[in-house]
Amino acid sequence: MALKDSYLLPAAADMHVHLRNAPGPISQLVTPTIRPAGIDVVFVMPNLAPKPVTSVDEALEYKRQLQALDPEVTYLMSLYLHDSVTPDEIRKAKKEGIAGVKAYPKGATTNSQWGVVSFDPFYDVLKAMEEEGIVLNLHGEVPSSPADGVTVMNAESKFLPTLTSLVEKFPKLKIVLEHCTTADAVAAVRSFGDKVVGTITAHHLSLLVDDWSANVNNYCKPSAKSPEDRRALLDAVVSSNGKFFLGTDSAPHDISAKKGKGPTAAGVFTQPYALGYVLTALDEAIARNDIPSDSVTDSVLSGFFSTYGRIFYGVPPASRNILLTRGGQVIPESLKGEGAEIVPFRTGESTWGVEWQ
Repeated sequence: MALKDSYLLPAAADMHVHLRNAPGPISQLVTPTIRPAGIDVVFVMPNLAPKPVTSVDEALEYKRQLQALDPEVTYLMSLYLHDSVTPDEIRKAKKEGIAGVKAYPKGATTNSQWGVVSFDPFYDVLKAMEEEGIVLNLHGEVPSSPADGVTVMNAESKFLPTLTSLVEKFPKLKIVLEHCTTADAVAAVRSFGDKVVGTITAHHLSLLVDDWSANVNNYCKPSAKSPEDRRALLDAVVSSNGKFFLGTDSAPHDISAKKGKGPTAAGVFTQPYALGYVLTALDEAIARNDIPSDSVTDSVLSGFFSTYGRIFYGVPPASRNILLTRGGQVIPESLKGEGAEIVPFRTGESTWGVEWQ
């Protein structure tokens, strides 16, 4: 049995988004798409360029800039784990409502050149985060290295011992393993207590390695992998019980960065249609017998889209509902603004419409 034709659900929370520098052409184009997508809370990534967000003052200024673009969205801000971040800055972050600190392995993904080589120098910072209840958000990959046998296909699995080490050293630290892409990652998150959770994107629920190797707009880090890995992600969505929730990792890049000269930018843009992408992926999974036909319930969708993420970050429940209706809109070939053009995921396809109730 396929999904229903409509769902009335609490407003969604997207706990992993990239909104880029504000004000800026990409930010001005994508930030206004958050609420039309049925989302009213977003956790904002700090990997800006030419300088990441490494101080509380920078995070608060970034938040003010985003609020100027859409004041009705709740922006959960983060810091970039960097040598300049101190325990005192973490304590200040707690007082100012900063929600998390994002750790990027150096060289693993977009704007990660300032990232972490080892977590050992950050012991005091992580201890302060544990004491203050600040979340550690992990980009869970090690950088590709032919000499070490690391490629985009196994970079996540090879990171998992680092996750285990962090959990053992900081058992009370709240940790999010971001954008899980493998069965190994799902199993690891499930093996730990309630301080460790994982986010799952909209696009990884449908993509496989062949899809991004043939289409630059489907290429992201971490990359989509095998049918078995995708099946594990789908199962994690419908049997989450609070361990997994939506974090789209929606990553807008101008079309020139996707199809221009030089290395292809890593990132899939899903923000305006994120909930529809998830529902379509679940529909397709039922048709393939990847998940049981009765596994997609209203409570499953409410938890994954909204409730679980809000609970983990201490955000109040949604105050409004959204109505999702099958076939309510068609995904355009691109979104265009002044100085920016972005190609969304699954262009030209019919997707679910969203109405605020």
